[in-house]
Amino acid sequence: MLVMNNFICTKVVTPVMLVREVFAECGRAHVQSLPFVGPNRMVSGRVTLKHVMREACLPAHMVAFASLLGSFMSCVNNAHSKIAQILAGEIERYVRNAHETISSGEPAIKALAVMEKNDTGYLFVIDDGEYQGIVTIQGIAETMSRMIADQPPSDDEG
Repeated sequence: MLVMNNFICTKVVTPVMLVREVFAECGRAHVQSLPFVGPNRMVSGRVTLKHVMREACLPAHMVAFASLLGSFMSCVNNAHSKIAQILAGEIERYVRNAHETISSGEPAIKALAVMEKNDTGYLFVIDDGEYQGIVTIQGIAETMSRMIADQPPSDDEG
């Protein structure tokens, strides 16, 4: 099983994009991160939903006292306008450093090993400097599940 059989095609993030566009693409593709491509058209960073949410939505004191928070939160007054403001913001301020990548011709087991080594659930797939898509641990698990579901049971499984 190769990475090329498991990756998801996505758009890339560019400096002119808004947060709403990135959120929409992550939702469409069911991924948690997208590559950032600068003017040189090379992947030079990444945008993760976790990082955007932490930076835009979660004051440090809320994270520190998360277990003490109740269900009534007075700090979320005017939530609709705060959300609109976040979504209308430029995404470039949330760009993080790029991390490990993998090529589409590599075995999926190598992708899993690289993910584990880097404590992540995804890798960007890049061939000859060109972004191809994203491979996720969920996608590999889904492919494995389909492989077995499509096979008739063997004699030793009965």
